[in-house]
Amino acid sequence: MKARLVREDEVVVGEDEAMYTRVWEVPVPVVGSTHFYKYSLVFVCDEVCVVRFDNERGKGDHVHIDDGETPYEFHDLARLELDFRRTVREWRLQNGRLQRED
Repeated sequence: MKARLVREDEVVVGEDEAMYTRVWEVPVPVVGSTHFYKYSLVFVCDEVCVVRFDNERGKGDHVHIDDGETPYEFHDLARLELDFRRTVREWRLQNGRLQRED
């Protein structure tokens, strides 16, 4: 089996802001990961990637926020999506791109 694209989309979330998602099912786990998915969930603001969840070969599952990088504990695709959206929302709040609702 070759890698099979299971999801690819783009969502515009604000002026000059978009989220891009690509998920592949793979026949063997990516080196550093224990599951059968290769993924890249990216949030771009003003043409700069500011949030990215991915599992790069050799690094395993991790998150990039601005210039930082931390490990990520993958559970399943639904949790990955929730964690990504929550992180994007937090970034937008912290950077004045979104107003907090009371």
